[in-house]
Amino acid sequence: MDLRKKADGPGMTDKKEFMEDAEIVGLYWKRSERAIEETAAKYGKLCHSVAFGVLRNNEDSEECVNDTYVRTWNSIPTDQPEHLGAYVSKIARILAVDLFRKNTAQKRAPSTTAVFDELADSLPDEASDNFEDKLALRDVLAKYIASLTPENRMIFMRRYWYCDTVHAIASSLHMTDMGVKKRLGRMRRNLKKLLEPEKTEAAE
Repeated sequence: MDLRKKADGPGMTDKKEFMEDAEIVGLYWKRSERAIEETAAKYGKLCHSVAFGVLRNNEDSEECVNDTYVRTWNSIPTDQPEHLGAYVSKIARILAVDLFRKNTAQKRAPSTTAVFDELADSLPDEASDNFEDKLALRDVLAKYIASLTPENRMIFMRRYWYCDTVHAIASSLHMTDMGVKKRLGRMRRNLKKLLEPEKTEAAE
C-alpha cells in the first residue's frame, strides 16, 4: 500500500465540507486508505505551509508532507488525537526540521539556520532521536505557547514555527525590529526557565 500521496487537496480555508476529525481518525483505526485522502484534503496545505516555513523548498516540503501521512498512518493505531490538524502539523514540522538538518550537512540556509540557533539555547540537548521524545518536547512547547498573550503568541509562532524574519513580523504588527527582538528574547528566557526541570531530569 502506497501512502505517499500528493497533498494537492484544498486547504482548511476552502468552503468545501470536510469530514470531522473524529471520523478521519476512525478511518485510520479501520486501516482505510481513505483516511490519507481525507487528511490530505483537509490538512494538506497546512502541512505544506509548516514544512515550507522550515525548508523553503517546494520539492522537499512535498516530500515531508507525504512522509507525514506515512508517519500518521503508523502512529494513529496507538494515538487518538482530538485535533488532527494540530497532530499532523506537529509531525510535519518535526520531519521538516530533521530534513533541514540533514540538508544543511551539505549546504547552508542561513536565514532558517539563524532561527534555530536563536532558540537552541532554550531547549534541551537533542541527544535522543526517539520520535516520541520529540513529540513530548513539542507538547511542552505547545503549553508554553498557549500561555502567551495573543500578540506574543503570534510573534513566537511566526518566528520559530514559520521562520519569518524579525523585520517582517515587526512590519505587520507596526512595531520596531528592536521591539520584536526584545520580546523574543524575554520569551526565550522564560521558556528556558520552564524547561530547566526537563534538562535536570535528562541528566540524571
